[in-house]
Amino acid sequence: MATLRIPDVVPSPAEDCERLNNAFQGLGTDEKAVIRILGRRNAGQRKKIRETYQQLYNKSLIDCLISELSGDFRKAVILWTYDPAERDARLANEALKSRKKSIIQLQVIVEIACASSPHHLVAVRQAYCSLFNCSLEEDIISNVSPPVQKILVSLVSSYRYDKEHVDYDMANMEAAILRKAIEAKKLDDDEVVRVLSTRNMFQLAQTFLCYKNNYGKSIDQEIMACGKGILESVMKVVVWCIDSPEKHFAEVIKASIVGLGTDEDSLTRAIVCRAEIDLMNVRAEYFNTNKSSMDNAIIDDTSGDYKDFLVTLLGANI
Repeated sequence: MATLRIPDVVPSPAEDCERLNNAFQGLGTDEKAVIRILGRRNAGQRKKIRETYQQLYNKSLIDCLISELSGDFRKAVILWTYDPAERDARLANEALKSRKKSIIQLQVIVEIACASSPHHLVAVRQAYCSLFNCSLEEDIISNVSPPVQKILVSLVSSYRYDKEHVDYDMANMEAAILRKAIEAKKLDDDEVVRVLSTRNMFQLAQTFLCYKNNYGKSIDQEIMACGKGILESVMKVVVWCIDSPEKHFAEVIKASIVGLGTDEDSLTRAIVCRAEIDLMNVRAEYFNTNKSSMDNAIIDDTSGDYKDFLVTLLGANI
């Protein structure tokens, strides 16, 4: 379930644009107005606002936000204002072009491939080509080393069946295939990649359940027992994003706010990307795992307009 709260009566795109334009006038920006308007509109409404703003003022709303806002607040608002497919294409490109290719960067690609619908993944790939003049697959090959490269290319190239169809005999058979590869510590085995990148999410959930029932441990535990490298970490994220995206994003949020500093990029991505999908479920998973409030943890670890914007996407009235 989403946390985004839309007003009972939504102003017209033209009214929203006029208020946004007014917020940009004068010596300072009215950040609260930006939060109240953009932070309480869904993707379709934000698209209308972007289009109407261009028509009314002959300039890009995104460009105005870039010039008027700053810091982590600016990045969060801009990511939210983009069309979701363009947003994820830009996040993928930023992750792939990063000098460092730790799990923090590579999990972004897995999230796009495994924690969103097949239709959204196709839209992201199309947006990526339009924005960066090459395919997402090409940039993975250019920027990620084997064997993770092989897995990511297969995942982003997939178009899974999206209906609730499960073959229980196949689930048992493919659980055995996964077990054999894990015992041999060959997580990039062709059959493993085939199963994880082609089967529908309902089928894979049943396969993972069969694995646990047949072999006594969950598949993510078995994967992490294979080693502590980047391959094992990526494969664990693959399993979680397929089987329990809320578990993955709860962990992303927790990891972003523990310790001395905040990983604002990861925190922003998790909130912005899931607010219209399943952030309510992420919140529940966070509480079940940590026995504490996700919202309070975010409030305690952020400040200013950035904090106000995130908690607006969490459903608060600011």
